[in-house]
Amino acid sequence: MMLTVDDLQLTVHRSPRRRTLQITVERSGELVLVAPPDVDEEQLRAFVQEKRFWIYTKLAEKDRLQRKVPRKEFVGGEDFSYLGRSHRLKLVVEQDVPLKLSCGRFCLRRDAVAAAREHFIRWYSERARVWLSGRVADYQSRMEVRPAGVKVQDLGYRWGSCGKGNWLYFHWKSILLPARIAEYVVVHEIAHLHESHHTPAFWLRVERAMPDFAQRKVWLAEHGIDVEGI
Repeated sequence: MMLTVDDLQLTVHRSPRRRTLQITVERSGELVLVAPPDVDEEQLRAFVQEKRFWIYTKLAEKDRLQRKVPRKEFVGGEDFSYLGRSHRLKLVVEQDVPLKLSCGRFCLRRDAVAAAREHFIRWYSERARVWLSGRVADYQSRMEVRPAGVKVQDLGYRWGSCGKGNWLYFHWKSILLPARIAEYVVVHEIAHLHESHHTPAFWLRVERAMPDFAQRKVWLAEHGIDVEGI
């Protein structure tokens, strides 16, 4: 039996040995829902709706691991993102800094091309620290927390984390996301200062601060992997 819920298609397997519902993501990307024989379709649909964020996240992780994100070549006309907007690269002979965003274009000095990746990461990290700190300041009072501060670094496949001493850590690539999505990452991590795990209480805190968090969370799970490699 095939079950379609929104844009998700699942193969349903009935097993008399199962007492609970379980969803697995196969290596091929196929979604399999294993269920006891007596669970009706309405209950199956409700379970998939409840687990849809988890499903999107797992599919995105699998896609990320299977894809090779093309590395930037740092040539004129190449597109680079900043807060969800695309800016073309222009190579220049002279300017006061190796890299800057000017008049809607990233301007990279030609003598800095060999170290272009490092210049971009430094530029993104500096902007991310300022922008994310501003968003944390916007939300900390309404979410009743006092973070120790914000640190920006390479977190691998994680967008953010909550560390010891109430420090908030964010991936420098967060600044490449659309602003409303990066803002969701901020609220998500602030909520972890109250709740370490993704419990119902955790999600309630996120919803109180950001009523439309669900749409932003789904967007991140589906499109976050599109943030290009540098």
